[in-house]
Amino acid sequence: MEFGIFTVGDVTTDPTTGRTPSEHERIRATLAIAQKAEEVGLDVFATGEHHNPPFVPSSPTTLLGYLAARTERLVLSTSTTLITTNDPVKIAEDYAYLQHLAEGRVDLMMGRGNTGPVYPWFGQDIRRGIELAVENYALLRRLWREDVVDWEGTFRTPLQGFTATPRPLDGVPPFVWHGSIRSPEIAEQAAYYGDGFFHNNIFWPMSHTRKMVDLYRQRYAHHGHGGPEQAVVGLGGQVFMRGNSQDAVREFRPYFDNAPVYGHGPSLEDFTEQTPLTVGSPQQVVERTLGFREAVGDYQRQLFLMDHAGLPLKTVLEQLDILGEEVVPVLRKEFAALRPAGVPETAPPHPAVARGRVAPAAPATRATRSVEED
Repeated sequence: MEFGIFTVGDVTTDPTTGRTPSEHERIRATLAIAQKAEEVGLDVFATGEHHNPPFVPSSPTTLLGYLAARTERLVLSTSTTLITTNDPVKIAEDYAYLQHLAEGRVDLMMGRGNTGPVYPWFGQDIRRGIELAVENYALLRRLWREDVVDWEGTFRTPLQGFTATPRPLDGVPPFVWHGSIRSPEIAEQAAYYGDGFFHNNIFWPMSHTRKMVDLYRQRYAHHGHGGPEQAVVGLGGQVFMRGNSQDAVREFRPYFDNAPVYGHGPSLEDFTEQTPLTVGSPQQVVERTLGFREAVGDYQRQLFLMDHAGLPLKTVLEQLDILGEEVVPVLRKEFAALRPAGVPETAPPHPAVARGRVAPAAPATRATRSVEED
């Protein structure tokens, strides 16, 4: 099973100090967090894509390309690639190029995005979001799998004799997840193609997550890709940890109360009861995460959101130490012991990764040490 983190890249005032980081500081902090994720033994770093304040990750391939040169093992992923407002031709070329830079350590999570005003900025209509997701992804698959494409659709100009360059590394496109919180059409899309389905269940009760994952598993089997238990599933989550739960709750409460997404809404206690957010000790995070398996069955990827709501970089790095040293080793052991034979442990790796083609990193120098020092 793969464990990792994802970022939404928000620039948020620290409610305990009143200080707001600059965009530059937030971007540099994101680099430090990703490199720390590899240092503590995590498997995946994923970034969202946003084009509106208070978020900064408007160019995921720039960020992931930088990280490709400074990491050795991490799978570099998106936690949303906006399939609705990005041109499929540009996605095909950008992520194939990134594959080559990262020696195959790349996958994508396709999503529609949840910010209505962004759509007209890119010439689209949010009311046609599902149609855009379906048509654009169908074209993207062809661009990665066919050397010459003739195509005509609704949302972009036709293509005649078009070849996307570069071609995917070794002719194998990146693995694709389809991310959705509430749209059964997206679960169906993932199942139809035999791709992965990622339910970012950070705002919803597990009963809803179970329904979405069950639908995907049933349709995956219906489309002939294997049994329901062989479908490739990923989940989101949020955690904040200290040695004891009282300290964790006391420290995290002001950040929760003022978070840009859920702040000034439900109480911390109500939110942790009704969603997968876990604020407490490492053991509580282990127990809560193992409970996800009871709801959705064996799954392949668990990503945690840890760097949001104005938390300072020092605190986030401390959280990653706890996650890597006290939580993930236990979860790896427990999930492996529970996983039946025949159920995939991870999403399919790129052949270049499976063959161990990833080159060793150059020795660190003062110029290439942690971006925290920059």
